Amino acid sequence: MPLAKSIVTKQDPRFEILSRSRNDRFPASAAEAVAQIEVPGTVEELRTGLQKCLSEGKRPTVRSGGHCYEDFVVNNPGGVLFDVSQLSNPELAGPSQGRYIIPAGVQLGDLYTTLYKKYGVGIPAGTCYTVGAGGHISGGGYGLLARRDGLTVDYVSAVDILTVDAKGKVEMVHATKQTHPELLRACRGAGGGNYGVITAFYCDDLPKAPSQVASFGLNFPWQGMTEAKFVKLLTTYGKYWETRGKDPDTWGLFTILVCSHANGGSIGMNGQFCNPDGTCKDMSVLYEFLDQFLECNPRPAVAVNPPERTLPTPIPNAPVCSPGAYRLNLRHWLDATVGRGGGGGGGGNPQRADYKSSHMKKNYTEDEARVYFKHLTRKMGNTDMSGAMVAVDSYGGKTNNPQMARETANWQRNSILKLQYQNYWRRREDDAARLEWFRDFYTEVHSGARQDAKYAGTPFDGAHYEGCYINYPDIDMIEKPYWEQLYFGTGDLYPALQKAKAKYDPNNVWHHKMSVRPGRNA
Repeated sequence: MPLAKSIVTKQDPRFEILSRSRNDRFPASAAEAVAQIEVPGTVEELRTGLQKCLSEGKRPTVRSGGHCYEDFVVNNPGGVLFDVSQLSNPELAGPSQGRYIIPAGVQLGDLYTTLYKKYGVGIPAGTCYTVGAGGHISGGGYGLLARRDGLTVDYVSAVDILTVDAKGKVEMVHATKQTHPELLRACRGAGGGNYGVITAFYCDDLPKAPSQVASFGLNFPWQGMTEAKFVKLLTTYGKYWETRGKDPDTWGLFTILVCSHANGGSIGMNGQFCNPDGTCKDMSVLYEFLDQFLECNPRPAVAVNPPERTLPTPIPNAPVCSPGAYRLNLRHWLDATVGRGGGGGGGGNPQRADYKSSHMKKNYTEDEARVYFKHLTRKMGNTDMSGAMVAVDSYGGKTNNPQMARETANWQRNSILKLQYQNYWRRREDDAARLEWFRDFYTEVHSGARQDAKYAGTPFDGAHYEGCYINYPDIDMIEKPYWEQLYFGTGDLYPALQKAKAKYDPNNVWHHKMSVRPGRNA
């Protein structure tokens, strides 16, 4: 029986699932979908297919894991989507060869497993097993070990990337600090779909993986929750990360406060902890953190492993927590990290979604917390608002390395919290109410005394906020004339990215609604 072709057209039964996004809003119609998908098995097959695509005057887009939040990949009428998820199994070079090689198509769960089993190391990347390394790393992805180890891009020393020159020729570039420093910097955090197709990342060194971690889950029921109690919960959480959380002995602690809409029933908190040496011999830092919330009447819950952005499951009939008494899961790091699997590459169970982001340099003000309470309890007619939430991630620690702000395209190196506003629903008819609620909430939070009137409605860099995160793209922001500064700061980074764009993608082959612009007048 002959092997199936790696080119998937609309007549192929695979097209329906491979042409869709995990966000069921995209493509919005069949007319906006790609014409075909190519699934190359080698870099040379990818290069040949890309050259043919360009020679035929078609637009290419690229996908590694299929987790893009906006319509930057699958919305490509008449174009070709290159799915690089099968570029995932080359031998990873190890310390004896001088560096680690991470293929762009590998899923994070598989990468964690391989790096740990072969070398005992890890990367401080995300909690979702099926995210592809290509988009995650190029956009400055972070995860549960980021406070202890920094960002994955901080370890990247080179990339292999297919670029397109002014004459339309596809070329492989091996970008290092010595050969193509401006391109390397751009590939270390500016986001995918800007300069070409990254096929591999190189790291000279990687941090040793923890031997074990402790994870926890707490719930704060909405029933009986008053505005005053909510303000206390949110400001207590933020105060810790603004103060105690800056101390190095806390950097092995990463937490996610999931502020869900009241329709969801409760507010959840997940977390993972290890000592800086990767053990759990001394749990005093974790107990100190958890004891702060006793007066908020937490209920113990089954922690989510890995702690994804969802609510931990309450333990039925469990008593209110008491000092030092919490349900903890003490597990080997690898079990805690990849204990759950899942499908990838555009599969799974899509749902409709929208996302926004914000970095915070300081704790919540009480006024900010009251705005949260207002919108998290707001009714939108008969629309069920379950699945609407803000995931408030602890940040800082080793991520706040000013030297890395100069070497990478991740400029936000002063934040204590990183926020992901999330909105999930199933029915198309709920789109209007869901999006209205989301925009109103986000706009009001980032307005008032906390923000300069010129930048009202956004977390523009200042005393309180530190902009948005490009791996959580939000096309609402492009309505702002300063949207590039929201994502790339007000310093020399964005001009440098534009310079690299002009040099390595002179025809703007790689573009989407929020891609780096070739120039100010483009």
